[in-house]
Amino acid sequence: MATLFLTCGLPGSGKTTLAKQLEEDRPALRLTADEWLFELFGPEPESPEVMKGAPSERRTAVEALQWQVAVAALRRGVDVVIDWGVWRRAERDDYRARAKALGAHTVVRFLDVTREEQWRRLSARNANPPPGTFPIEERYLDLWASWFERPTEDELRDEDDSSTGVDG
Repeated sequence: MATLFLTCGLPGSGKTTLAKQLEEDRPALRLTADEWLFELFGPEPESPEVMKGAPSERRTAVEALQWQVAVAALRRGVDVVIDWGVWRRAERDDYRARAKALGAHTVVRFLDVTREEQWRRLSARNANPPPGTFPIEERYLDLWASWFERPTEDELRDEDDSSTGVDG
């Protein structure tokens, strides 16, 4: 049975690092929206102020396309890592239900770091940005945190055992 991994967390929490690790360890297909956005639209992201708590039109389109790729992979028994952040409970529940309908198992991996650690990591990344990443300004961190719905314990409990998917 294929597994859908949902990496959940704010920017700088380590989602992409974990996604890359899962991609290698499983092996799995990794779908990182920021990398596709960067390739399609260049290094200047849309302002978070435009988003008003919802993904931009570009991000929504890229994630919809990546989901189509994920469905094809899951149907073929290939594990998939969605590296989008999945900030809202309803979004996580929706993807969990979609995966179940395909016969796939879902694991939510929550990357939980302090605001200070988040900014430390982002500052280091901003100073030497890896390919496919966008610079992030500190002024957005609190705004994004106000939009984020932390996963509950029941969301993080692995369907196959009692372990939880909290990382830091």
